[in-house]
Amino acid sequence: MTQYFDENGTVVPATLVETRPVVITQIKTLEKDGYMAVQVGYGTQKKERMTKAVLGHVKDLGPFQGLREFRLEKEEIEKMKSGDTLDASVFGKGDKIEVTGISKGKGFQGVVKRHGFHGGPRSHGQKHSEREPGSIGGGGGRAGGRVAKGIRMAGRMGSDTITVRNLKVLEVDLENNQMLIKGAIPGRRGTLIEIKG
Repeated sequence: MTQYFDENGTVVPATLVETRPVVITQIKTLEKDGYMAVQVGYGTQKKERMTKAVLGHVKDLGPFQGLREFRLEKEEIEKMKSGDTLDASVFGKGDKIEVTGISKGKGFQGVVKRHGFHGGPRSHGQKHSEREPGSIGGGGGRAGGRVAKGIRMAGRMGSDTITVRNLKVLEVDLENNQMLIKGAIPGRRGTLIEIKG
């Protein structure tokens, strides 16, 4: 993340994203596949790491790190064909976008960090209860002597797929394949993200 100063001199928090070009590997049609979508290949890797099925599917377009599909309108898909390259030029300054990525993994966390519980009181004879979850409601109440589904407890936190909507494109640098997005996006440095217009 960084700071960006707009035309008025206002400082805006922003995230700098590397946007490598992607190659269209397949156009899905309503007649053949039952839905309209465009499949793209991103990144590069050794051919030995790919299955023969995927290598045969992408043919001579190149060994890709992975494939993703995006649902689009018929008018947009008709302008595209297999083998075309898409880069950051599809986005312009001021565009509203949504970004999807996998959030930072935080491991096994307690209820205070994971769910924002307040913990127990710090006085009046309470011993070691500062960050405890408290009662989980068992007994003969609504749970009937068991742990009800959805009770918030300690557990693994992070590594979730997060989508942040209504983000704004501040700048697009085609020369260096970079894009500046207003605000924060999910993940750490190096996380692969999906950007939709």
